[in-house]
Amino acid sequence: MPTSVTTSSGVQVCSLKVDTPQLIAPGAYTIVRFPFGAAEPADPFEMHQVVQPDGYVVSDWAPDDRSGLIWPSRYGWGHLHAMIQWEAGGYTELRDQYVRDPLSLGPNPNDTTATEHRPPSIGMQCFVKNHGIYVDQDTPLALRVSHNDSGPRRLLLAEFKLCIYPAE
Repeated sequence: MPTSVTTSSGVQVCSLKVDTPQLIAPGAYTIVRFPFGAAEPADPFEMHQVVQPDGYVVSDWAPDDRSGLIWPSRYGWGHLHAMIQWEAGGYTELRDQYVRDPLSLGPNPNDTTATEHRPPSIGMQCFVKNHGIYVDQDTPLALRVSHNDSGPRRLLLAEFKLCIYPAE
């Protein structure tokens, strides 16, 4: 965890992690939810807060899709990072993607990028993904996952990180 905050002209970072298993139903994409405050690895630029920029207050992170949102602190070139670990299961395909405005809060909802459909490996499923996009403070970002097993499966651990570099 950083001990000091980088100046606003440098790189701004939000780093989220959850190790509380989340039960994910098969079929539709689901926003990965993250706890707030001391449970976060790092949020020095307040991009993942209980009180969201539009005034909405998240009372409990676990059931609220809003806890999966990162609200970029400024306009810039965003580098997204994710780490996803699923329990072993009867999958034939696992899916993940980044999405701008997944809850239709702004003018350009559900703009997906870096969608990947993966065949499973033997045992627990562990994936890392990276992608670059332009971001701005009016458009929240999320990590979404899905699978095609016959029943719900546990997402065991996830990380979602955004690094914003200045862009002119």
